[in-house]
Amino acid sequence: MKSALYAGVALAVVAALGTTAVQAQSRDQIRIVGSSTVFPYTQAVAEQFGSSTEFSAPVVESTGTGGGMQIFCDGVGAEFPDITGASRAMTEGEYDSCIANGVDSINEVLIGFDGLSVAHAQSGPDMDLTKAQLFQALAAEVEVDGEVVANPYTNWSEIDSSLPDMAITVFGPPPTSGTRDAFVELVMEEGCGEFEAITALEEDRMEEVCQRMRQDGPFVEAGENDNLIVQRLNSDDTAVGIFGYSFLYENQDTLKAVAVEGVSPSAETIADGSYGISRPLFFYVKNDHMGVIPGLTEFVTEYVSEASFGPGGYLEERGLIPLSDEERDQTRANIEEGAHFTRYE
Repeated sequence: MKSALYAGVALAVVAALGTTAVQAQSRDQIRIVGSSTVFPYTQAVAEQFGSSTEFSAPVVESTGTGGGMQIFCDGVGAEFPDITGASRAMTEGEYDSCIANGVDSINEVLIGFDGLSVAHAQSGPDMDLTKAQLFQALAAEVEVDGEVVANPYTNWSEIDSSLPDMAITVFGPPPTSGTRDAFVELVMEEGCGEFEAITALEEDRMEEVCQRMRQDGPFVEAGENDNLIVQRLNSDDTAVGIFGYSFLYENQDTLKAVAVEGVSPSAETIADGSYGISRPLFFYVKNDHMGVIPGLTEFVTEYVSEASFGPGGYLEERGLIPLSDEERDQTRANIEEGAHFTRYE
């Protein structure tokens, strides 16, 4: 009965999409792109799926949220990916790009929550930073003596004498990363709101100051591979890194968190909201590829199974903070119904 249903869906989609869908049907591996934060979760599901079904394991690429959205929205068919992972919601501009390229039936799948970790080597000094201090360390321009000037700070103790007397070296994500977007929104923008000279600026100018990261050395864009940041932190205990909680969780034997506003990231503090840098995680799937790309429907079903993203599931073991019972039920219902995501009401 189940296989007959999938066959019927496939035939319907092929009829609707014509030649493109026939080409898509000929591809025998699911293709997934997107967020470096979501990547380890998707890779874990892909490995489980490949070892427990007759289907080939999906091909999973870490392209960053922004890069993944661009590739995902390029079109429908075999040459385009089926799924993109995202550490933030799809923007209006990305949605418009999808629609313009015929990717007009998308399912937004909320999979859980994650905290943005600020971390460094276990051998480094314990640190507790406010969002305002992180802004002062990382912004291109800051307030000094009531004026907005190019960031002069090169040492943490220059920002506050209670902080370690060591150079500011922070490895973080590039502009294409959803982690970068979330960090700017949740840390930089909130931190800059503590400075009167900045909040007194005209709106466009204030936005520029609050969002623009420095490019004079202390902040280093480390690419989309968060494992490289982990390696750099382990080789320099004065350096600090910014990445998703899962990478801290998986490397807690060598790394430790920098507390933010007195709270360190953990499953409990992210889930209860007491840790102030947390965000939802998603993947987006093309409804037009469901039932056409072999195994795609089954893969998505595995991803949102209780064994995968539920409490005690193998994704929680890797650091994912599970959704509530009601949210997980709604996620599964959206998939079963082929829910059509829209960025506009």
